[in-house]
Parts: sequence; structure tokens; C-alpha cells
Amino acid sequence: MSSRSGVVVALGVSQTLAWGSTYYLPAILAVPMARDLGLATGTVFAAFSSALVVSAVLGPSVGRRIDRFGGRDVLSASSLVFALGLVLLGLADGAKLLWAGWLVIGVGMGMGLYESAFSTLAGLYGREARGPITGITLLAGFASTVCWPITGWLNAEFGWQNACFTWAAVHLLLGLPLNRLLIPFGIQPPAPRSETATDEEANTTWLPMALLAFVFAVTWFVSTAMAAHLPWLLQIAGLSPAAAIAAAALVGPAQVAARLLEFSLLQRFHPLLSAKLAVIAHPVGALGVMTLGTPLATLFVLLHGAGNGILTIAKGTLPLAIFGPHGYGLRQGVLMVPARFGQALAPLAFALLIERFGTQALLFSSALGLAALVALLVLQTHAMKEAT
Repeated sequence: MSSRSGVVVALGVSQTLAWGSTYYLPAILAVPMARDLGLATGTVFAAFSSALVVSAVLGPSVGRRIDRFGGRDVLSASSLVFALGLVLLGLADGAKLLWAGWLVIGVGMGMGLYESAFSTLAGLYGREARGPITGITLLAGFASTVCWPITGWLNAEFGWQNACFTWAAVHLLLGLPLNRLLIPFGIQPPAPRSETATDEEANTTWLPMALLAFVFAVTWFVSTAMAAHLPWLLQIAGLSPAAAIAAAALVGPAQVAARLLEFSLLQRFHPLLSAKLAVIAHPVGALGVMTLGTPLATLFVLLHGAGNGILTIAKGTLPLAIFGPHGYGLRQGVLMVPARFGQALAPLAFALLIERFGTQALLFSSALGLAALVALLVLQTHAMKEAT
């Protein structure tokens, strides 16, 4: 295994663990946590949302540090923080420790999810990081597929507290060594720049930054809303509970299949093409469900999953292609601030929309996808003007 392949595998496995033991945890453990602690399930999800807000606030400073010193130490520290947060969750006997655990996990999210991994790869490989970024998302695309059954089994056999303790131990025994021992130190040298170019550069950068921040915010809102409510939405569309769960499970394979397409074919083109195809996938599938209902439910899931899979890659590759590797970490942190706030808002906001409008709530998510497409077209036009 080449050095680059080893880094991709190490980051892919550690990212699978990071996502599976934090972001995907409430889907399995929120109900038993709330029941045993005498809390409303909404309280658990509110604490989880607070973790996303913490990660948003920390993102820019974490990215700046990775730009200066590389990502190995940050990712290693995130393993320790994740473990501490999960231990606090496992020790929770009421709301205080529950909130404390999720807030600590939020710090870990700010340090140890995709943004940090992508920034680490940009520091190691510069503009050649697109392939490695796709590689780690291919592996981590199985986070829910792998970790949901494990968490469910641990909860059923040993209780949710021991499930949290087990994941904490895995971070220490697997995540920490992977991040510390298999990720090399590496940062891009400072880019040469003229003293007179600073103001002009700032003036030409703010628009693409704003457009990308908008695209990431609305697409991650839709992604998180679907992750929280897709089975319920499919039942409203006419599927039985079992059929809805089976159909929703196709999101994972669709994500991985789309990422393989990006890795093999779309990588030959500018990532703007991939992003435009991805943001239109959800609205096209949603139109089918809203007009024809059950017969096109599976197609909707596949299209949504495929678009979501490519958008995860685009979040890393678009800033790299447009701005280059210098200052990539800080830029990633800034770009993801509105996206994390959108994620925190999405489960509650979309639940209210579904209760009020049923499957027609997809009109809202589709409108967001179309708005993202418009933003990408404006971004493409701006890039062409800058090139000339």
C-alpha cells in the first residue's frame, strides 16, 4: 500500500468512527437515553443540535491551526475529545451531564470531522488532494451502515451507557493511533503574493466565498432534514413502515455509488459540474414523489442519496479548485459555519413542515436545491470572468 493510499485508508476509517459514534448516534440512542433519564426525546436532539453549533463556532480557528501546523495533532486530539464526551454521556444520570457530554462532543466535531480531514489532505497534497478527499468519503460513506447496527446491538445487549463507553474505547484504541501514527505532518508553503495585490484579491474572493457558503448551508440543511425524517416522509407518501425503512436504507449505497462515479469519471471534469448534477438530483426525485407518490419513492431515495454523496465531496473539492490549497483550512472553517447552523435547525424545522404540508414539504427542500443550482451557475460565470 502506497503512502498516499495508507493515509486515505487511515483517515477513511477514523472518519467512519468519528461520524458513526457522534453524528449518527442520536438516531439509535436518543429514545432510550430520554426514557432512562426521564427527559423528552426532543431534549436529547436539542443537546445534539448544540453540539453542531459548537462545531460551527470552532471551525474557523481549527482550520487556521491546521493551515499553520498540519492536521495530525488536531485529529489526534479530536479522538481524545470524542472519547471524553462519550464517557460523559455514558455517565449521565440527568440533563446536566447529557448536555455536557454533547457539548464536549461538539468540540470534537469541530476538530475531527470532514473539514479537518479535508484540510489535512490539502496540506499534504495541495491541488492533488481531490482524489484522496474522494477516497476518504468513499470509506466514511459507510459510517451509518456500519455503526448503526453496532450501536443498536450494543444498546440491546448492554444498554446505551455501555454503548457510549464502548465507542469511547474505540476512539482511544483505534481512532487515536490511526490519526497520530499514520497521518504524516505536512503543510503547504506560504503562497508568494505581492504587497499591492491584497485588496484586489479580497474584493474578488468575497463573492465566491458567499456563494459557496450559501450552497453548503442549504444542501446540508436538506441532507440533515432527510437523514432525520426520510422514513417518516416515505410512509406519508404511501409506503408501509417496513418498506419505508428498507427504501431509506438505500441512501447509503446510493451515496457510495455516486462517489465511485466521481472517483472514476467525474474527476476528469471541474468539480462545479459534479456539484451542479448533485444539487439537481433531490428536486428531480422529489418532483416524482410529489406527483406520483409510492411508485417513484425508491427513485427519489436513490437520487437524493447520490446527490448527497457527491455534495460531500464537493464541499472539499470546490474550495480547493477555486481558491487553491493555501489558507484552505481557515476557508473550510468559515464556509461551514452557516452549514452547521443549518444542520442544527433542520430536524425541527422540517418536522414542522411535514406536519403542516406532508410530502409537499419537499417543495421547500427542492426550492433550496434549485437555489443552490443558481448559486453555482453564478459562481461559474464569476470564475469565467476572472479567468479572462
